Amino acid sequence: MSTEQTVFIVDDDEAYRDSVKELVNSVGTSAATYGSALEFLETFDPERPGCLVLDVRMMRMSGIALQTKLATMGARLPIVFISGHGDIEMAVKAIKDGAVDFVQKPYREQQLLDAIDEALRRDAAWRNKPAHAVPGKQGGSLTGRVAALTQREREIMALALDGLPNKLIAKQLSLSHRTVEHHRSRLLEKFGVGSIVELMRLMREESGPVDFQVK
Repeated sequence: MSTEQTVFIVDDDEAYRDSVKELVNSVGTSAATYGSALEFLETFDPERPGCLVLDVRMMRMSGIALQTKLATMGARLPIVFISGHGDIEMAVKAIKDGAVDFVQKPYREQQLLDAIDEALRRDAAWRNKPAHAVPGKQGGSLTGRVAALTQREREIMALALDGLPNKLIAKQLSLSHRTVEHHRSRLLEKFGVGSIVELMRLMREESGPVDFQVK
């Protein structure tokens, strides 16, 4: 696997695609361009390091929709959004969902470069974590890690995998919201993943059935 980082630029405006690529190349970083979110997904490789510079408003699949799609796939590629039509609500949602930054068109070159630099730094940081901290690479089999969970962690895991948010889990188990957050954080750590989405992906990749229900 190549260790060279690439800035993946997805924008249906050819002029902006080319200008961002030229800017990225000017500081010695590789870049690849795509005219749509679907075109990007066709060749997307989660093992390829880098970051995504993504336009918000595009035909067929928007940048926000692509962000959501990547999250459901368990992908951790850092995203910098650019938009000429973005509003505060859209920017807040993008950042809340994990985007590194939201840059308005016409962008200031240094602002965009700073955002890209931060995104590449984050990508390198998680890829360089020890094996036990990388999703799916925690020591032991998946079944063994499930067996190592406490009864409370199993309860919370079962409900979280059903899609329940922390507040509803807390209500159903008669726990405080903070207690649920603590147990959820601990169980994710035991599996070496950073989110329930990544845990779902890990479960799907397991060759055999895994029993995580409380006995």
